Amino acid sequence: MYCNVKSITLLGMEARPISVEADISEGMPVFDMVGYLGSEVKEARERVRTALKNSGIFLPPKRITVNLSPADIRKNGTTFDLAVSLSLMQLLGEIPEGSTGGWMIFGELGLSGAVRAVSGILPMVIEAKRLGFSSCMVPWDNVMEGRAVEGVRIVGVQDLKEARDYFHGEADFLNEKQVSQNPGREALSEREEDLCDVQGQETVKRALQIAAAGRHNILMIGPPGSGKTMLARRLAGILPEPDPSECIEITKVHSIAGLTGGNTGLIKTRPFISPHHTVTPQALSGGGSIPRPGLCSLAHRGVLFLDELPEFSKQSLEILRQPLEDRRIHIARAHGSYVFPADFLLCAAMNLRT
Repeated sequence: MYCNVKSITLLGMEARPISVEADISEGMPVFDMVGYLGSEVKEARERVRTALKNSGIFLPPKRITVNLSPADIRKNGTTFDLAVSLSLMQLLGEIPEGSTGGWMIFGELGLSGAVRAVSGILPMVIEAKRLGFSSCMVPWDNVMEGRAVEGVRIVGVQDLKEARDYFHGEADFLNEKQVSQNPGREALSEREEDLCDVQGQETVKRALQIAAAGRHNILMIGPPGSGKTMLARRLAGILPEPDPSECIEITKVHSIAGLTGGNTGLIKTRPFISPHHTVTPQALSGGGSIPRPGLCSLAHRGVLFLDELPEFSKQSLEILRQPLEDRRIHIARAHGSYVFPADFLLCAAMNLRT
């Protein structure tokens, strides 16, 4: 018996379609997962087995093989848990054969069978739409983020039982479930700060307005306590509001970094990132064994503020050369090259040297 369910993996900012192929045949009882897998994906075997058992579905003592294709692309993360489970449920007759055709499936499983949120839902749904898929099944906590993409039906499930009921046609109410009607996160902080709060400092305010209008980088020099940091924190608030395409770009970066959290939809304000001067070059540029966006990318379409500029290490400042010139960051790894956007306005402040 053979089954194929579609999912997606992320390679930096790029999404790639993945076929989750499952087969159950006679032989020694074993559950194998193959296809150039990272450690999190290999561990899915035990998550899936236990989640199915606790949902009232028992795997037979047969040879079970799951292949994530194509095998030359490294797969990382916990995105494939739900797709693997649904492929096995089809083979076991728990959901109708072929019922997942035309669907993209994403989600992590808990041992209880609960479907948990994953990072990167927005770029995954965008790629699903590009590939011609009209429906995506996602964790309930990712529904609002997925629904930011028009033209794709997003179904959120809380556990495997809901997924099973949906494909049996017994849970149409899932599409009608109401989540927060908040159309997007209106601010990255509780309150967006604005220059109207500042008394005086007309010269600096004029300089900030010019920098915001022309997207010029700016350095403020003055004695301690003169208001440099206070003014810099208001720079993002006077930048033009991001258009819909920029909102998607900002949200994609934060989604891949796992910072969107909860049903917040699109981020509709400019990000303001202010790292401490002890920040490492790697934290600024991004990277890791599984490359993730750094602070330069999190400031994409917004402001990167470096307070106490001379206190930053030379290496950290040198790492800014490429993003300031190319508006992107390239990260090379043995299993591929990754590109993250980094189109930010650089604002820095320092004290007078005596």
